[in-house]
Amino acid sequence: MSNKPQYYIVEASALPEVFLKVAETKRLLSTGEATTVNEATRMTDISRSAFYKYRDAVIPFQNMMMGRIITFQLLLHDEPGLLSEILQVYAEANANIITINSIVPTNGTAVVTISAETMDLNLPLEDLLQKLNSTRGVVKAEVLAG
Repeated sequence: MSNKPQYYIVEASALPEVFLKVAETKRLLSTGEATTVNEATRMTDISRSAFYKYRDAVIPFQNMMMGRIITFQLLLHDEPGLLSEILQVYAEANANIITINSIVPTNGTAVVTISAETMDLNLPLEDLLQKLNSTRGVVKAEVLAG
């Protein structure tokens, strides 16, 4: 039997409060809003022992994806200039495009996969996805692999 860790992506609202507080404590420490574990745990109202117990197991999704190559799948309306608008969203987020693949549009839509290096993103991955999904002509954008 393997002891390799297993990972799950779980919506924050389904997590026990202690995990959310651990994530917030880690954020406070990484941004410098708190300079010690004691200070950060007081700010988040969590015990130091709970923080130390879970600190290596709780990693926010955007932190886990930083510095990786992420493949996005987008379903797009077949409109002139739309891909250019989407690439501008990636440029504004400081994502480095590695590959772009598209299938021939059918029924007015096309599936496009874009692989991007996310090390220098200037916003969380969830915000990039939200911007892509709110771009005119995008039917759906999601992370395919990463």
